[in-house]
Amino acid sequence: MTVTRVLALAAAVALTAVVSACSSTGSDGATSTAGTVTVRIPDPGNSGALALGKKDGSLDAALAKVGAKVQWTGSAGPFAPAAQELDNNELDLAEGSITSAIAALAQKAGFGLFAAVAPDAVGEGILVKDSSAIKSVADLAGKKVVVWHGGSSEYLLLRALARNNVPADAVTRVYLQPGQSAAVLHSGQVDAWATWATYSVSERANAGEHFLVNGGDIGSQNYAVWAVRNEFVQQHPAVVKAFYDYLHQAEQQQAAHPENYLNVFHTSGPDAFEGRQRDLEIEFLRAGRPASAITAVDKAAFAEVAKFFADQKVLDGAFDVEPHLVDVGALADR
Repeated sequence: MTVTRVLALAAAVALTAVVSACSSTGSDGATSTAGTVTVRIPDPGNSGALALGKKDGSLDAALAKVGAKVQWTGSAGPFAPAAQELDNNELDLAEGSITSAIAALAQKAGFGLFAAVAPDAVGEGILVKDSSAIKSVADLAGKKVVVWHGGSSEYLLLRALARNNVPADAVTRVYLQPGQSAAVLHSGQVDAWATWATYSVSERANAGEHFLVNGGDIGSQNYAVWAVRNEFVQQHPAVVKAFYDYLHQAEQQQAAHPENYLNVFHTSGPDAFEGRQRDLEIEFLRAGRPASAITAVDKAAFAEVAKFFADQKVLDGAFDVEPHLVDVGALADR
């Protein structure tokens, strides 16, 4: 019997005990009032399938069918803090990259991965100023590139260097949090910034920067993934399955009509999309694939990323991702 089958079998027993209670707090910390399970998810902000689902009530309606409701906590952002919150029983579900997930799982395996989104070919990559003399990845030798340790950013840089036969130690990696990185690039203290769509869209639209290479150029295997706290999926498999079904369908609609998923709550402010930034975000959303069940092809790609990180000394030795994958299809039978 596989790990995920054992997980799902154990979950069936736990689910019956938890959702039958009138008002309780489970051993995993998830609250249940009058049979309603609360699932904690980072707030989606002003764009995307979950933002629209929050606004129109469709996500609440989907989860109500399995006796659950959403509690939006904090805000969506880099996965490393979310991974800590999953480990500390402060979140139940969160999205991140497979690179960040592997780095977090190698430290503490408090969550599993139940859905994957194909790698982003257009929204992530290595940014340089339009005025930069850097014209190729080879030109990065001897330069400084800002990254965030152990996730998408560092992966994108190392992958680009490897694909272009540039030794990793020929480039100085400057480790900063994403929120600090734009100002450092703008000031000229570094020569490039490896980042993803959350930050690159605004930079490309407003800061006079462009991609030296993007994810598609370097054959990136940096999938987005959805993570679930281990105890939550054990106790509430039907809730996880209902959330997955909703997300899969909603993100299909998002790719077909991306303009409907921008500026969901307001049309002005720091998280609103206007002009060139709106055009780039529409391009990004239209190119996106929906969150889907993890396939054998995805598993092989995850293993490749883990091996790459180990080879590049980002991880301390080999790491096997597969024991931390949840078969979301199996949850339908519980």
